[in-house]
Amino acid sequence: MRDTYIYPAIFEKSVQDKYGVSFPDLPGCISIGDNLQHAHEMAKEALGLHLWGMERDGDDIPAPSSIDSIDLEKGEVIGLIEVWMLPIRAELDNRAVKKTLTIPRYLNDIAEKQNVNFSKILQSALKDHLGLHAANNPFKKQP
Repeated sequence: MRDTYIYPAIFEKSVQDKYGVSFPDLPGCISIGDNLQHAHEMAKEALGLHLWGMERDGDDIPAPSSIDSIDLEKGEVIGLIEVWMLPIRAELDNRAVKKTLTIPRYLNDIAEKQNVNFSKILQSALKDHLGLHAANNPFKKQP
């Protein structure tokens, strides 16, 4: 897994004056923008999300093609898109996930009377159980 990726992207102006973006090395990684700047921003987001998904699924991430090896159609241009994966991974790996759980009613009643934050307690207990303390947490950015 790399922290930075740079891939060539093909930009093409559509009939609605929008710009479509595709990545020759990453089938299915496409985006669109209202203008060139917006298309570049959306391409960067699409690339980051696509690569994050590939990393999470354990897929092989292909090497980027050389710009000279890409055949373009009329009206297409190539741009290089760079993504820094650390903030993308941090954001996506730390998203909240809703879980349904069951506890005895008496325990729930006592905890609610004491204004217990169930999510905080569960997170803390899971971290302790899994040995994910701040010093060795692989998902926590180290200084």
